[in-house]
Amino acid sequence: MRTCVGCRGRVVSSELLRVVAVAVGESRAAVPDPQRRRPGRGAWVHPDPECLRRAERRRAFPRALRVPGPLDMSAVERHLGQNARSIQTDVGLPPRPAAEGSRSTRHEAAVKLKP
Repeated sequence: MRTCVGCRGRVVSSELLRVVAVAVGESRAAVPDPQRRRPGRGAWVHPDPECLRRAERRRAFPRALRVPGPLDMSAVERHLGQNARSIQTDVGLPPRPAAEGSRSTRHEAAVKLKP
């Protein structure tokens, strides 16, 4: 069981994306670790852009990864964006814009996608 740093929901680790911090010059960046093989401390988040936004708003990644200062999240955002498009294509759903202020959870969306 792992806890999502975005929504704070506890689920099995297979439902979450592991994110690790890597040094990029003088700064640090968060990178996705879908194979769970990268060394170092990891933070876990649902593969859902809403959970990622919540985690960024709460500044959860630097705290969970125990790194000082902000992290560049662009690699994780790209990874989640690609996965969201592939899931929608696989299921045959048109891309759905995120509703501003929506309180729906990733779990509700998953229930709608199940056959």
